Amino acid sequence: MSKFGVSQPVKRVEDTRLLTGAGAYVDDLAWAGQARAYYLRSPVAHARIATLNVDAARALPGVLAVYTAADLEADGVAPMPAPGFNNRDGSPSAKPPRPVLAADRVRYVGEAVALVVAETLAIARDAAEAIEFEFDDLDAVVEMPAALGDGAPQIHEAAPGNLCFDWGLGDEAAADAALAAAARVVRIELVNNRVVSNPMETRGVLARWDDAAGKLTMESNTQGVWDAKRTVSKALGLEPEQVRITTGDVGGGFGTKGYSYPEQVSIAYAARALGRPVKWIADRSEGFLSDAMGRDHLTVAEAAFDADHRITALKVQTLAGMGAYLSPFAPFIPTGAASKVMPGVYDFQTIFIGVKGVFTNTTPVDAYRGAGRPESIYMLERLIDKAAR
Repeated sequence: MSKFGVSQPVKRVEDTRLLTGAGAYVDDLAWAGQARAYYLRSPVAHARIATLNVDAARALPGVLAVYTAADLEADGVAPMPAPGFNNRDGSPSAKPPRPVLAADRVRYVGEAVALVVAETLAIARDAAEAIEFEFDDLDAVVEMPAALGDGAPQIHEAAPGNLCFDWGLGDEAAADAALAAAARVVRIELVNNRVVSNPMETRGVLARWDDAAGKLTMESNTQGVWDAKRTVSKALGLEPEQVRITTGDVGGGFGTKGYSYPEQVSIAYAARALGRPVKWIADRSEGFLSDAMGRDHLTVAEAAFDADHRITALKVQTLAGMGAYLSPFAPFIPTGAASKVMPGVYDFQTIFIGVKGVFTNTTPVDAYRGAGRPESIYMLERLIDKAAR
């Protein structure tokens, strides 16, 4: 058999190390003098923060620090970067800021409100329970059609009507004309539900600051360190060469670890502020609440056919959930990524794709397992299958 032939076995080299406990996951690492971090997270989907008193938590033995949005803002920590592009009419898409820790409001269940750093994880957990966190509930909206409806709760002032973007690709007028002239039109409505990742090792960050060198070193189980490096350096006002991020064994990613998160910024901030290493590992329930989720699409697709049953046009309209904030690649997934494979192998002469990005009081959405391409192919093959039947 030729080299790299079909069905040729490939000798693996990493299995023995991983299967015998010699892996180098984030939670396997222990840097000298490291402290442990724990987040107080919102138990509700939408509320105004009325009271956030951390004095009692800070006074507990073994607690090194308790940080809130006010602390980070006072030290000049910038919010997370917000991606965007132009709408169909040429106007810019909405890019509301995403704070590293919730400031005036919480906008989804699991949003980080305060960061506790202590000598041990148990102490940090206990201290989080001592934080006085009171909130005034606001109406929440979790379904996209409702979020776009009249009178829906407003999630961001910068996104009127909870519309993040209105994007289009192709010739809508030509697609509409082909549908109107078609001998037969086949139409489907699909729900591509939210999904949550479940990696073997949950997300983790271990960071330390070298004051003499003026450099930050971070270990984080990423799928690529560059987005985190850009985000952390910008948020903390550092030059990129002052930030070194490494990834050992990832422990599963599926797309979910491919972009930056607020925890990478706040743990780096804490390490610099305290002058000692700080480690955070999400527990499983915390990961389900705070990891970026996938998909969340509502799609209507129509195909036009002539009298000989040849395809003449395709029109696809999708509502794409962004969650409560924009994660780094969220707007690209249902637009640029999805459109690349939208025609499949079929001979569409005219295509129009329209996507509206919608904010809801839910966990942010981003790339997961194919990132837009599976949604497109699922839609397309369901449509063709119905047409054939």
